[in-house]
Amino acid sequence: MAKILRRERLVPNIHLIEVHAPDIAQKSKPGQFVIIMPDEKGERIPLTIADWDKEKGSVTSIFMVVGTSTHKLSLFEAGSEVPVFVGPLGKPSEIKKYGTVLLAGGCFGIAAIYPVARALKEEGNKIITLLDVKANYLLYWEEKLRAVSDQFLVSARDSYYSCKDYIPKTLQNIIKKGSKIHKVISIGCTYLMYTCSEATKPHGIETSVSLNPIMVDGTGMCGACRVTVDGRTKFACVDGPDFNGHLVDWEELFSRRKSYFDDEIQSLCHWEKNNFPR
Repeated sequence: MAKILRRERLVPNIHLIEVHAPDIAQKSKPGQFVIIMPDEKGERIPLTIADWDKEKGSVTSIFMVVGTSTHKLSLFEAGSEVPVFVGPLGKPSEIKKYGTVLLAGGCFGIAAIYPVARALKEEGNKIITLLDVKANYLLYWEEKLRAVSDQFLVSARDSYYSCKDYIPKTLQNIIKKGSKIHKVISIGCTYLMYTCSEATKPHGIETSVSLNPIMVDGTGMCGACRVTVDGRTKFACVDGPDFNGHLVDWEELFSRRKSYFDDEIQSLCHWEKNNFPR
């Protein structure tokens, strides 16, 4: 059992969970993830490691409430325990000196890009952080990300910030202005990563995406997280989660992510009916 040290709602529908896991904290690297189960009968949920504290022995992840299991997680309080919290899993992100790196994030991906940006900054890269939110009140971790960024940009649909265009268009505008970008890293919903990859492809800018397909065991045995990259089958849990966004079969990934959509809705409705009767 792993003890929850903190669970808080950062913005509507986005929660932070900090878990006491000393062994994982000692080994965590940017880009890796953990598997958590809210109860013994729940599903195994992959969550990107957003931060860790080796001295405190804690690991922090950010999650978006979308289904039964994440709803359960959102109700936990400090001191509660979860039966499964394993990791770090997946290959770490490649951290080296590129030059100028643009990191694009949205939703849960805003937190997921933080450890990557921090590590790349420490390697001497110039960091451009580009975040996407529907409205200004959905932005979180601004101070943390500003601290590791040379340039910090936010695109919000409510026009609160200087830009209201969706990230890919903003990304294209940055490129067209002549800014030399050596690498783009995009983390967030599948559509965000797809459109960022499409925006950089004509310019030949190396683009990395952190794929989040359906996942079960997280160790390469079940094959549920298989994706096609450059015409070859890969497992996101052991071969990734980072892949070249220009080589991903996005049509297949979009299709696979919808496989259990109806079942997930039925599960959530059943759980809410039993736990929150009117």
